[in-house]
Amino acid sequence: MLTCAIIDDDEINRLTLEHYVSLTPGLELKASLADGIAGLAYLREGHTVDLLFLDIEMPHLNGLELLRLLQDPPAVVITTARHDFAVDAFELQVTDYLVKPFEYGRFSQAVERVRQHPRPSAAPAGAPEAPANADVFVKVNSRMVRINFDDVRYVEALSDYVNIVTAQQKYIVYTTLKALEARLAVFPNFVRVHRSYLLNTQHIESIEDNTANLKGGYYVPIGKSYQESFFKGLSKM
Repeated sequence: MLTCAIIDDDEINRLTLEHYVSLTPGLELKASLADGIAGLAYLREGHTVDLLFLDIEMPHLNGLELLRLLQDPPAVVITTARHDFAVDAFELQVTDYLVKPFEYGRFSQAVERVRQHPRPSAAPAGAPEAPANADVFVKVNSRMVRINFDDVRYVEALSDYVNIVTAQQKYIVYTTLKALEARLAVFPNFVRVHRSYLLNTQHIESIEDNTANLKGGYYVPIGKSYQESFFKGLSKM
């Protein structure tokens, strides 16, 4: 049984979501709240839910602001009339992003995604939170693309872009290597081995002449200033 709460300032949207919840087996509604401030108060009072259906555009406190104020938020499905908040929302690790008006079938897909990838319990203070899965959303051209980072061999810096290389294809993403490295900090298998490369250690087949040979015939150089920490970390695996 998944428990959920709705935070949306539009009454019609709240009623629609309440109806969709009632149609969904194994989904229990705990609260339906009319603005972000009420939602924040509800969650800070110690009420817990597995899933939050969260609108973005609300008076006084919008959905993204609310989410940033939560130390250990539940799984979040954004429900909004706007397309242009998607990048900011996925930076906050939301599970899904529904653009109004959406049908029950699309709502059900979002709930199923939460079931398949439940949010992990809180990590100790100061420790990075381990992800429930290796999926990360990145913006490729005008689309938000879900990439499973278990499949990624390496990431290469290309000025203001990065090249994310999997066994199947390459994705050119408008971000910096430093910014992506911060997002991937929860994946211990991703390490910086060069000023221009992040490497997935899961795919190393051999290392020769300070070059990592990866599955699929890929090669990544190990920079001189990174070699000591890299080989020290490798010896602990």
